[in-house]
Amino acid sequence: MTDPIQISEITAEDAHELLGTGAFLLDVREDDEWEAGHAAEAVHIAMGLVSERVGEIPTDRTVICVCRLGGRSGAVATALVEGGFDVHNLNGGMTAWEIAGLPVVTDAGATGRII
Repeated sequence: MTDPIQISEITAEDAHELLGTGAFLLDVREDDEWEAGHAAEAVHIAMGLVSERVGEIPTDRTVICVCRLGGRSGAVATALVEGGFDVHNLNGGMTAWEIAGLPVVTDAGATGRII
Protein backbone atom coordinates (compact mmCIF):
# COMPACT_ATOMS: atom_id res chain seq x y z
CA MET A 1 0.00 0.00 0.00
CA THR A 2 1.34 3.42 -0.91
CA ASP A 3 1.19 6.45 1.31
CA PRO A 4 -1.31 9.14 0.30
CA ILE A 5 0.21 12.10 -1.49
CA GLN A 6 0.78 15.07 0.77
CA ILE A 7 0.10 18.41 -0.88
CA SER A 8 2.02 21.47 0.25
CA GLU A 9 -0.43 24.08 1.56
CA ILE A 10 0.80 27.68 1.43
CA THR A 11 -0.59 31.04 2.54
CA ALA A 12 -1.73 33.78 0.19
CA GLU A 13 1.30 35.84 1.20
CA ASP A 14 3.66 32.94 0.41
CA ALA A 15 1.90 32.39 -2.91
CA HIS A 16 2.28 36.07 -3.80
CA GLU A 17 5.98 35.89 -2.93
CA LEU A 18 6.44 32.76 -5.09
CA LEU A 19 4.77 34.54 -8.02
CA GLY A 20 7.55 37.10 -7.80
CA THR A 21 10.07 34.31 -8.40
CA GLY A 22 8.30 32.96 -11.48
CA ALA A 23 5.68 30.58 -10.09
CA PHE A 24 2.55 29.84 -12.16
CA LEU A 25 -0.82 30.61 -10.52
CA LEU A 26 -3.52 28.23 -11.77
CA ASP A 27 -7.09 29.33 -10.95
CA VAL A 28 -9.40 26.31 -11.23
CA ARG A 29 -12.68 28.07 -10.37
CA GLU A 30 -15.69 28.19 -12.68
CA ASP A 31 -16.09 30.88 -15.35
CA ASP A 32 -18.51 33.03 -13.34
CA GLU A 33 -16.17 33.02 -10.33
CA TRP A 34 -13.21 34.01 -12.55
CA GLU A 35 -15.19 36.79 -14.24
CA ALA A 36 -16.20 38.29 -10.87
CA GLY A 37 -12.58 38.59 -9.76
CA HIS A 38 -9.20 36.89 -9.80
CA ALA A 39 -5.52 37.48 -9.14
CA ALA A 40 -4.02 39.46 -12.03
CA GLU A 41 -1.19 36.92 -12.39
CA ALA A 42 -3.50 33.90 -12.57
CA VAL A 43 -4.24 31.67 -15.54
CA HIS A 44 -7.78 30.28 -15.65
CA ILE A 45 -8.42 26.63 -16.39
CA ALA A 46 -11.65 25.44 -14.75
CA MET A 47 -11.24 22.26 -12.69
CA GLY A 48 -13.26 20.18 -15.14
CA LEU A 49 -10.97 21.17 -18.03
CA VAL A 50 -7.57 20.66 -16.37
CA SER A 51 -7.07 17.10 -17.64
CA GLU A 52 -7.64 18.10 -21.27
CA ARG A 53 -5.61 21.33 -20.98
CA VAL A 54 -2.75 20.01 -18.82
CA GLY A 55 -0.33 20.81 -21.65
CA GLU A 56 -0.89 24.51 -20.92
CA ILE A 57 0.53 24.11 -17.41
CA PRO A 58 4.31 24.57 -17.31
CA THR A 59 6.41 21.68 -16.08
CA ASP A 60 9.49 23.83 -15.49
CA ARG A 61 7.93 26.19 -12.90
CA THR A 62 6.32 25.83 -9.51
CA VAL A 63 2.52 25.69 -9.88
CA ILE A 64 0.19 27.19 -7.28
CA CYS A 65 -3.40 25.97 -7.49
CA VAL A 66 -6.22 28.20 -6.25
CA CYS A 67 -10.01 28.07 -6.05
CA ARG A 68 -12.42 29.92 -3.74
CA LEU A 69 -11.51 28.16 -0.48
CA GLY A 70 -8.93 25.47 -1.33
CA GLY A 71 -10.91 22.26 -1.79
CA ARG A 72 -11.14 22.06 -5.56
CA SER A 73 -7.61 23.36 -6.00
CA GLY A 74 -6.38 20.74 -3.51
CA ALA A 75 -7.85 17.99 -5.67
CA VAL A 76 -6.25 19.47 -8.80
CA ALA A 77 -2.93 19.88 -6.96
CA THR A 78 -3.00 16.21 -5.97
CA ALA A 79 -3.58 15.15 -9.57
CA LEU A 80 -0.78 17.41 -10.79
CA VAL A 81 1.67 16.09 -8.19
CA GLU A 82 0.82 12.58 -9.34
CA GLY A 83 1.66 13.79 -12.86
CA GLY A 84 5.11 14.98 -11.77
CA PHE A 85 4.43 18.69 -11.32
CA ASP A 86 5.92 20.82 -8.50
CA VAL A 87 2.68 22.06 -6.91
CA HIS A 88 1.41 23.98 -3.89
CA ASN A 89 -2.22 24.56 -2.92
CA LEU A 90 -3.24 28.03 -1.76
CA ASN A 91 -4.79 27.38 1.65
CA GLY A 92 -8.03 29.36 1.94
CA GLY A 93 -8.07 30.06 -1.79
CA MET A 94 -9.04 33.39 -3.30
CA THR A 95 -10.92 34.20 -0.11
CA ALA A 96 -7.60 34.16 1.78
CA TRP A 97 -5.96 36.12 -1.05
CA GLU A 98 -8.58 38.86 -0.72
CA ILE A 99 -8.39 38.88 3.11
CA ALA A 100 -4.60 39.28 2.84
CA GLY A 101 -5.22 42.52 0.94
CA LEU A 102 -3.81 41.19 -2.33
CA PRO A 103 -5.36 42.59 -5.50
CA VAL A 104 -8.45 41.04 -7.05
CA VAL A 105 -9.25 42.22 -10.58
CA THR A 106 -11.60 41.58 -13.48
CA ASP A 107 -10.43 40.90 -17.04
CA ALA A 108 -11.13 44.59 -17.75
CA GLY A 109 -8.72 45.60 -14.98
CA ALA A 110 -11.41 46.86 -12.58
CA THR A 111 -11.50 45.88 -8.93
CA GLY A 112 -13.02 42.41 -8.69
CA ARG A 113 -14.76 40.46 -5.98
CA ILE A 114 -14.70 36.85 -4.83
CA ILE A 115 -17.96 34.93 -5.23
